[in-house]
Amino acid sequence: MSWADKFNLMDGVVILRLTVALFFIPHVVGKFTEPATLGFFKAAKFNPPATWMYIAGAIETVLTIALVLGFYTHLVALVAAFHLFVAGAATYKVTKKWIWVIGGIEYCVFWMFCCIALAMLTWPK
Repeated sequence: MSWADKFNLMDGVVILRLTVALFFIPHVVGKFTEPATLGFFKAAKFNPPATWMYIAGAIETVLTIALVLGFYTHLVALVAAFHLFVAGAATYKVTKKWIWVIGGIEYCVFWMFCCIALAMLTWPK
């Protein structure tokens, strides 16, 4: 696949891949700029919380780069889905809520299923 094909915005799979990837950017930025993020990792009982926060930020950075560039999309999308499953489980553990606008897991679940769909659409035949 050429670089032009990887960024062809007339292809729905490309739009899905870029959307899934670019939505990680606010997550990465928030890990390093929002003090409440560390409080979340403490409340979710990730020990040590700062280490896990940085690991999550590093994972999200790698996922973003790989997905934007279209490297091993089918595998990276599965890793992203698992990462979002863990994020959703941790969020549910802390908030016990579904609706994302009040701190629930709805957004993580939707994003996780988008990653699964992306993996299925890009899996080699």
